[in-house]
Order: sequence, then C-alpha cells, then structure tokens
Amino acid sequence: MFRITVHRLLLALLGALVPLIGSAQDVDTAAATPPAGETFTESTIIKEAADFLGAGAEGVGEVLEKVFADLGRPNAYIEGEEASGAIGVGARYGNGTLKFKSGGSRTVHWTGPSIGFDAGANVSKVFVLVYNLADSNALFQRFPAVDGSIYVVGGISANYHQSGNIVLAPVRLGAGLRAGINVGYMKYTAEKTWNPF
Repeated sequence: MFRITVHRLLLALLGALVPLIGSAQDVDTAAATPPAGETFTESTIIKEAADFLGAGAEGVGEVLEKVFADLGRPNAYIEGEEASGAIGVGARYGNGTLKFKSGGSRTVHWTGPSIGFDAGANVSKVFVLVYNLADSNALFQRFPAVDGSIYVVGGISANYHQSGNIVLAPVRLGAGLRAGINVGYMKYTAEKTWNPF
C-alpha cells in the first residue's frame, strides 16, 4: 500500500505545473488582432460587465480601463460564475456563456488546479474578456496563469491567461475570502467535468 504524504503530493503537483508555467508568454495581442469592426468597444464592455456583475460602473470601469490599456479591444467575452477553494492546493470550477461580437454564443465550462501559499474559499461572478479567438473550439485548452490576487468580500480583481495568441482576462467580483499567491492554469471545456486537471 502506497502512502503519499501531503508534502510529496504538493511537490508532485508543482512539478506537473512548472512546464505549463514556463510556457506562459508575455501578453501580446498584436500578431492576430481582429479588425475593429469585429471587436467590442470599451464603453460596450464596461456597460455589459457592470450590468452582469451588478457592481457600480466606476469600480468595474477602472479595472476594465487597465485591461483595455494593456490588451486593446476583445472580440468575445464570457459571462459566468465560479467557485474555488484552497489550503495550499486548490481548485476552481465555473461555467458561463461565450459571446462573440458577431452574435454567436455557446456554453463553456472551466476548471483548474492551483498550488501555492493560498487559503480560503470564494464564489464569484466572472466576466472574461477574450482576445484573438477566431473559433470557439480553440478556447478548449489549458491557459497558464500566475495568480497573485487577494479576494476580499465584494472585491473586484483581474488577471491574464495566455496560450499561443489567445489571451483571456477574467474580471472577478467575489464573495468570500481567499488570499495568497498561487500558480496553476485554467482548462476550458465544452462539457462539464469535475476533474481539475
């Protein structure tokens, strides 16, 4: 009978995540940016996000202005909800609707493990700006990220995930408390799964 200690489990998980973290690139959307007519304006995204998140447009607007300054105009977005928790090792589960500027939409799901100096639990409404996604099926992969956020009751946060030219910028409005620094990835799927890997 094998007996795995928590220490060995953490080392094994960290070892599995390191190659993914190493493949994360600097955020660069210039190579495959769609024409302006196929992207959302900043004012449209701020209105949609504020309506969905139910937060004051000023707080959401400040976060989104930073994302637009860094990444420009997205060609799609996801409105969804997620739950996460961690005590050193954590997991995140969510689902939502992917919406394109062209009018198409579809249901998507995401999961993801994390490891680090991180503890707590939260539930969040999530508004994800999506860049350079020509086909919704290209979303269904792993997106590495390094997440160093502190989730405070009613707090808004954002970070970036990238795989190839596709960049995701999740904006979260959470309830609960989760604090710390962790590394991990998000895996998007067409069907719901409980496996965070």
